[in-house]
Formats: sequence, structure tokens, C-alpha cells
Amino acid sequence: MAATPLPPPNPGMGAGNSTFDGNPALPPPPGTDMTGICFRDQLWLNSYPLDRNFVFDYFALSPFYDRTCNNEQLRSRSVHPLDISHLSKMTGNEYMLNEVMEPHLFVIRKQKRDGPEKVTPMLTYYVLDGSIYQAPQLSNVFAARIGRALYHISKAFTTAASKLEKIGYVDAESESTSIEPKSGKETIDLKEVKRVDHILASLQRKLPPVPPPPPFPEGYAPRPSSDADKGPDGQQQEEQQVSPVDPIIDQGPSKRARFQ
Repeated sequence: MAATPLPPPNPGMGAGNSTFDGNPALPPPPGTDMTGICFRDQLWLNSYPLDRNFVFDYFALSPFYDRTCNNEQLRSRSVHPLDISHLSKMTGNEYMLNEVMEPHLFVIRKQKRDGPEKVTPMLTYYVLDGSIYQAPQLSNVFAARIGRALYHISKAFTTAASKLEKIGYVDAESESTSIEPKSGKETIDLKEVKRVDHILASLQRKLPPVPPPPPFPEGYAPRPSSDADKGPDGQQQEEQQVSPVDPIIDQGPSKRARFQ
């Protein structure tokens, strides 16, 4: 199978440079946390079919692609970059096509090969309807879900304790201002209310903290985050943060350089 021609070096892809239309420079090289961006090249999608034979050539256009991998060496020798017979004889970083659901979903895994049968997974990318994304680390997903659950549990205990205090205060005030006591009315013991508040407060203090995520794989550098930007609801704060780069890297016809 003939691979698509390699694109010329993009001046806007280098660190510290900017594109021709004045946009900021593209994100850092692969190996860092790039889950906040996606890549799509509509011109390429209109020219070539997106299937298991051409999807890697399309992935090689994205900023997620590491040009020091073994697949790039096979491409320079006019060998299919996913040929396992050649990749198994090499060592270093490589990309493998893990799952395929043509033409909508392709899962590409970056791994480190130390031998023919010894590989270590590093990162995962997926191509969804022509857009390329980096999958988040499983530890980050678990940490975000656990943190969100603990926040809502703590908020529920605080709301329940405040409602119990309000009920006890209103009942005590109504009993002191009433002239004729009502025999049929059920009274609330303030001592019991305080005891329930004490139990809720102790349960809230006994909630375990969020467990630390496992260490990142070798060669992966997480995106630095500021503690001041984090609120009680971690997921809602992350969704409101503005990415320092363009969240959609569009390399279509309107974004390409025009030479006069």
C-alpha cells in the first residue's frame, strides 16, 4: 500500500513560533498532557479515505505524533508504519493501531518496546469521526470522579445538618411563644438534634481524603496546574478553565499558508 506523501515541515509547529495568521504557537511536543486540544484536517479528509490503511498517515499530521518513533523510520524506508514484522525487531517508542471501527473510530496506542514480546503502554489516542484526541490517564479519571463524589457527599451532610438545626430552632421558638400547649403536637428533643449533628460532623471528618493517583508512565509529563484555579468541584472548575492554546487545531484550507 502506498502511503500518503509526507507533509513539509510546518513553520508554526515549532516551539515559540506562531502561525502565519497570528495565532499562538501550537502545544508542546508529544509526551505532555494534551487532553485539552484536538486536531482535524478537513482538506486531508476530503482527499483520502479514513480507513485502517490511511489512518496512521492522518495521525502523523497531528501534534500528537512523535517523529522520533520507530514508525517514522519505517515510513522513511517506504515500509508501512504499522507493519508488526518490522516493528517487533526494533526497540524504542512506537504506535500501534489497537481498535478499529471503520470509518468512525480508531484507537492508537503509544508504547515502549524493549523486545519482540515486551512492550509497555504509555499513552492512548483516538480518532473519532476525523478528529484526533488524546485519551486522559485512567488515574486522572478516577481522581476526578472520587473528588466529585466526596464533594457532593460532604455537601449533603452539611445541608442535612443545617436543616436539622433550623427545625430545632423553629420548634423551640414556637413552644416558648405559645400560650396554650398543644398536647397532640410531637415535640423535638433538642438534645437528640445535637446528638445527630455530632454524628453527622464526625462522619464528615472521617471521610477519607482523595487517594493520590498512581505515578505516570515513563516519558509522560503532566500539564502543570495552579492550586488557585481549583475549587471544591474539580470537574466544574476544569470545564470553565480556558485553554492557553487553541482547543481545535484546524489545518484545513482556511488555516494553510498562502504564498504570494
